Amino acid sequence: MPFTSAPARAIAQDPRAFAMRVLKAFKRNQGLLLAGAVAYYALLSIVPLLILIVIVLSHWIDPGELLDALRRYLEWVVPGQSKPLLEELSGFLAHQQVTGWLLAGTMIFFSSLAFTVLEKSMSVIFMHRIVERRRRTIVSVLLPYCFVLLLGAGTLIVTLVSAGLEGFGQREIRLLGHAWSLGGVSTVLLYLLGFLGEVFVLTSIYLVMPVGRLRFSHALIGGVTAAALWEITRHVLAWYFATLSQVQVVYGSLTTAIVVLLSLELIATLLLLGAQVIAEYEQVAREVAAAG
Repeated sequence: MPFTSAPARAIAQDPRAFAMRVLKAFKRNQGLLLAGAVAYYALLSIVPLLILIVIVLSHWIDPGELLDALRRYLEWVVPGQSKPLLEELSGFLAHQQVTGWLLAGTMIFFSSLAFTVLEKSMSVIFMHRIVERRRRTIVSVLLPYCFVLLLGAGTLIVTLVSAGLEGFGQREIRLLGHAWSLGGVSTVLLYLLGFLGEVFVLTSIYLVMPVGRLRFSHALIGGVTAAALWEITRHVLAWYFATLSQVQVVYGSLTTAIVVLLSLELIATLLLLGAQVIAEYEQVAREVAAAG
């Protein structure tokens, strides 16, 4: 178990030193610069990726239900900016018959850009793994497209489960002449579904992106930590943009792009910081093993 292992005990003796070690390594690896690159390419990828998901899944799911599910979960990624993104998706969905093979291929390519840059960024943080082993080129080429498929499958599952939970929330329980709505329970379950989906995506990234095999327990700890930190951050962002921000006055028509880019950069920073925690934990494990 990671919590009872020798490296965990060594870190528990001085967690502040470990935190400083992580931050110094993150700075040494130009973590903020890497996060900026990931966020930029994620901004290029998000719309083509969503368009592909909507076009494919609309063959099996009602487009209205699909867009409603995407609206809910886009708020997790870009707080307060789901409406303009969905308007773009709705417009494209209404004219999807103009999509040719060339356009579809272009969207698939741009959809994978963020994952390609993320893999490169992970290789910087997990450099100690690359020194020992290298990933085959074909794997690096195909990996981003596998994540595109994974997100598409995840969206399908989440949409179906969300529809079921919403139907569940419309019911009520009658007992001793009183009726209690299940809407509150449905809301809580939808929130938990979104959080668990977020943890799943982050954990899968930590499992697959670094070269070599990472322990599932380490990846899960990183996924839960990054998801919890993003939960706090996104609520602060939503409050800030709703009450104090003057970004619309400053940037005007560019507001949506600026806010989405800021949200993506914060997500990328937390994602890479979680990866740095895992990398430093591995280094501590090596040091403990060498000393023992």
